[in-house]
Order: sequence, then structure tokens, then C-alpha cells
Amino acid sequence: MTIHDGHPFPTDPDPLRRLRGRLGGAVCLLTSGADLDGPPGRRAAGLTVTSVLLAAGEPARLLVLLDPDADLTEAAESSGAARLAVLGWRHRQLAEVFAGLAPSPGGPFRSGDFAPAPGGPRLTDALAGARLAWESAAEVGWSRLVTFTVHDPEIGPDPEPALLHRRGRYRRLEEDD
Repeated sequence: MTIHDGHPFPTDPDPLRRLRGRLGGAVCLLTSGADLDGPPGRRAAGLTVTSVLLAAGEPARLLVLLDPDADLTEAAESSGAARLAVLGWRHRQLAEVFAGLAPSPGGPFRSGDFAPAPGGPRLTDALAGARLAWESAAEVGWSRLVTFTVHDPEIGPDPEPALLHRRGRYRRLEEDD
């Protein structure tokens, strides 16, 4: 391994990836499945996501772009349910683990305090969250656009900035931003 003083990827040649990096978004965690320590194919799955949109209505809907090959996508579709957690600044390492970018001895659910809950494991110290029910999916580009109905929203205390991802880096969303 060689250590360089510059960024290894200073400019992504794909202009669409560079554009997406400038949009930024709140970092969320989607989880699905009930068994945190179950056998492969039956254990809970999770995925860090930023491509989300909440649509008001009765019921409200959460639209999210997911990797069609991700364990979370399969778990949510097969169970028909998932759980949303909005991450805070303190969850940076957890976000990396569920994005597959950092190790987590014992599995990703050992990286945070999770409790069993309807839809999927609930991150107990999330800034906000909700139970989700799978409604529909469509192929969009290289992703799956999944529509969930939103149930039982939870808004916790807001003691810290939300975690944002913009231009390949985590940022804080301050209250006055």
C-alpha cells in the first residue's frame, strides 16, 4: 500500500456522479427483517441511503432508490416491510458500516443499539424514524425505485445536527441551515 498526499479520486470522470454528489442528502438507515443473528438469507439486513423523498398524503409515502442487488432490498421486498432511521452526526461510523465501507466484527447490527421492532430492527438513538410497508417498485436506471407507505412516525429529541452526505463527505446539517 502506498500513501499519497492527495485525494486518490480528485475528479470523478462521470459528470452525473459529480452532479449527484453536489445534491447531498440526509443520511438514513433502512433495516428489514427480525432476526439480528439469524442464518444467511433469514437475518436482518440494513443499508445506508440518501436518495429518499417523503411525500405527504394519507398515507404518506417514502420513495427511495435502492441497489437491486442489496440484501436490504431483497429482505424488504420478501417481508413487505422495513424501518427508517434518520442518522445524526454521531452515527458516521454506523453509516459507513451499513454502506459496506467499514468493518463491524460480529456483523453490522453490533455497531449500534438496535431493538426488535415491526418492520425491522429499530436504531434506538435515531433522530427520527418510521415503520414502512412495501407498496411498489420499478427499475429506474441502475437502481430500484421503491415506494413504501409510512406508519408510526417517531420524532426524537434533536440534540445534534443531522448527518448529510455531499460530495463524498459527511457534513453536519446545523439547525439554522
